[in-house]
Amino acid sequence: MKKILILASAVAMLSATACNKLLDLTPRDSISDKVMWADVTSAEYAVNFIYSYAYDIYVSYPCAVGMTEALTDELKYGSYLYNSMCFIPSEVAYGGSTLTANYVDVYMGCWESLYRGVRRTNEAIYNLHTLGKDLPEADQTRLEAELRLMRGWLYFELVKRYKEVIIYDEDLTAIAKDKAVSSEAEGWKMIKEDLAFAESNLPVKADARGRLDKGAAYALATRALLYAKDYEGVIAAANKVKELGYALEADYAGVFNGGGQESILQYNFSYADNVMHSFDFYYSPGGDFAELGLQGGGYATPTQEMVESYELATGGFPDWSAWHATTTAEPPYKELEPRFQATILYNGATWKGRTIQPYVGGEDGWAEWRKEAQPQGRTTTGYYLRKGVDESHNLQERDASKSLQPAILLRYGEVLLNKAEACFRTNDVDGANAAIKEIRDRVGLPSANLSGEDLWNAIRQERRVELAYEGLWYWDLRRWGDASKAYPVGLNGYQVHGLKITPAAVAGQFEYTYVSVDDKDRNFPEKMARFPMPSSELNSNSLVEQYAEWK
Repeated sequence: MKKILILASAVAMLSATACNKLLDLTPRDSISDKVMWADVTSAEYAVNFIYSYAYDIYVSYPCAVGMTEALTDELKYGSYLYNSMCFIPSEVAYGGSTLTANYVDVYMGCWESLYRGVRRTNEAIYNLHTLGKDLPEADQTRLEAELRLMRGWLYFELVKRYKEVIIYDEDLTAIAKDKAVSSEAEGWKMIKEDLAFAESNLPVKADARGRLDKGAAYALATRALLYAKDYEGVIAAANKVKELGYALEADYAGVFNGGGQESILQYNFSYADNVMHSFDFYYSPGGDFAELGLQGGGYATPTQEMVESYELATGGFPDWSAWHATTTAEPPYKELEPRFQATILYNGATWKGRTIQPYVGGEDGWAEWRKEAQPQGRTTTGYYLRKGVDESHNLQERDASKSLQPAILLRYGEVLLNKAEACFRTNDVDGANAAIKEIRDRVGLPSANLSGEDLWNAIRQERRVELAYEGLWYWDLRRWGDASKAYPVGLNGYQVHGLKITPAAVAGQFEYTYVSVDDKDRNFPEKMARFPMPSSELNSNSLVEQYAEWK
């Protein structure tokens, strides 16, 4: 959708110059590369096409699984139907013999999609060098920096998933049917070089006119270099982000409305331009639809394990043991810290001027996992997602598939936590504590000077709750080497839970019952630390073979 918009705009801009002759064979639905790279404005349209991959990375890989938090203890897809964003995420989380190379490639792999992006980005760099050589030199350099940031990002996503990958650059003559993979170190070298070029040659935000800027390059570097274990590089890039003027917003909840001093890179949407997404359809509370006689929402809902990850607003954790059975005691939701209130909707929470009712017979409703195969907007855990859902979205005026809230791709809160981890790895205890304190100060939580295992656990805790449902936790556990360990450190030997909420005999009182929303224990096999090479590459490229873990 967004790609069509970009190309259509470019065609509309240029088509007025075409001759109106009987035998004019100029295509009306496309323009030549030569014309596209003839001036700065049209060249920027060409680069805009590549920008779209940033959102694809954020939302589309892997689309069958949906949000990767569902592969951890943070989120549960409630439908038992064998479809994308239904039972498939649970099946992946259960692991076992189901996770064959073909299965993982079909439902989680994105080799071909990412390489499609790499190819188009390399073609754009090639065209810039050959067809755009008459552009002003400063614009050539800037556009190359934008493209190399995107190529570095695409290769980062490849290396993080597959480790050893095939490296192509803008030398299109080097493209071959048969090409061997490079080492993981060579992959990180290329990513670093691309990001370094972007850091050096992109303008600051004030001069970027809404295009990629230095802040995005440095912020992405803090993420990518953690995977590369270049901790000094992470710290240096994080310091540069701070020097550029980025900082935490005072209000955590307001961060996800976009803009402000914390958002470093966001993908914006427009109803007028027909560029929208469908997040609200999948994740709004079911009652938003039910009250209008519609169906939607509640595809995936937060788990009890995630709820119990939040501290009290005064610091420290409540004792949840009473709610691990059946009780009429009211859970301490209102006493939890601001990030919980901004992230999760619970029984009695205020939403769109009404009260959330995730209970049996309530407006939002509750569905029993597995026994009710299609929850149809009802929650199986007793909760709904608040973070990322647009409370201002009026379903009477605009259907749920036309969501407009921006996608925050990079923000300063993550940069601070990346720096905290890098400081810990380099034995800079003071630096790690300072970053954690800044994160906790924003939401009014106390902090202490920690060291050793206590400090590391604090860093893990803050990444879990600060960055919840931003697509990072599953990959964190994987890159730390923790995913294959026993729960709660890793993802083996546990089930996720929710609360079945039933109106009690006393008016206004509820009965809360702790329930599992899994068929069996979850399992993360060690081989999932690297995704399998797809059969399409194995069948067409004689110089590659399946990774050892998947043979």
